[in-house]
Amino acid sequence: MTKLDETAIIKIFQSKLGKRNFDSEDVEVFNLGKTRIVAKTDTMVESTDIPPSMKVSDAARKSVMSCVSDFAAKGVKPKYGIISINLPKTISRSKINQIASGFKKACAQYDIAILGGDTNAGKEIVFNVCLFGTVDTIVTRRDSKNGDLIFVTGPFGYTSVGLNMLLDKKKENGSFGKKSISSVINPKPRLNFGLKNKKYFSSSMDSSDGLSTTLNEMSKQSKTKFVINNIPAMKDVVDYAKSQKTNLNNLVFHGGEEYEFVFTTHPKNRNRIKKNAKMCKTPIIEIGHVTKGKGVFVESESNLMRLKDLGWDHFR
Repeated sequence: MTKLDETAIIKIFQSKLGKRNFDSEDVEVFNLGKTRIVAKTDTMVESTDIPPSMKVSDAARKSVMSCVSDFAAKGVKPKYGIISINLPKTISRSKINQIASGFKKACAQYDIAILGGDTNAGKEIVFNVCLFGTVDTIVTRRDSKNGDLIFVTGPFGYTSVGLNMLLDKKKENGSFGKKSISSVINPKPRLNFGLKNKKYFSSSMDSSDGLSTTLNEMSKQSKTKFVINNIPAMKDVVDYAKSQKTNLNNLVFHGGEEYEFVFTTHPKNRNRIKKNAKMCKTPIIEIGHVTKGKGVFVESESNLMRLKDLGWDHFR
């Protein structure tokens, strides 16, 4: 029997449910009368998404953050939410209070009103969050142009390191270890930056499935070639990769869980966006440019190396 990957499974459901010509976005957009609604749903499963040493309050908060990050990439403010939970019958009152506190903290941070949801019993913890907002237009993945610049919010690589530390149950007392673990436990979606700058973006996409996945998807949908000439990693991540004899590109491009986003823009917008980033206290890094062609390539010493999509796939 042929093993299906996530993309193949999604295509089956799209064909059965009527979406035969479908370009995926970070959110779903539809009209309800004269109002344009934006919706996003995401699921967090204990056995695959929550490291053993992660508090359930942090997991609950993160399940909301994953949806907020997609709204940020589209330049949309989330306003309302529905949360469904699956809990083991043996779960304690203390843990339920922690979960509720995690949801409350996330929603208070981004001023999201929870309308309701559903509660069920099962073998493990599962959170399903759906957020809603309204908008005139969103920033798509598919409108990058020849000559555009490519930016990312935030540096990459920390979550790959932090997740490995959590899974290996390694205690890291140094500042680098704490920073890496915090990037997994406490993601910070760049909502304010996305809202303030959406008019300058030609395309954008959340990077939580891995930077290589994001870049390849944007390149494919835009029918353009992305050339990366600046790897978005800080010196401590580079030093860590060298000390551990680990491939830096794997940490930066294929890790996922960053909840940052990639965006393209015309060069004339560079200074304005940098100024706004400083005002929003959002780190941004210019990593390359868009040109004619197709695919994603990393430039090194005048050579171009194809960057394959090796990000997160639930069924890989």
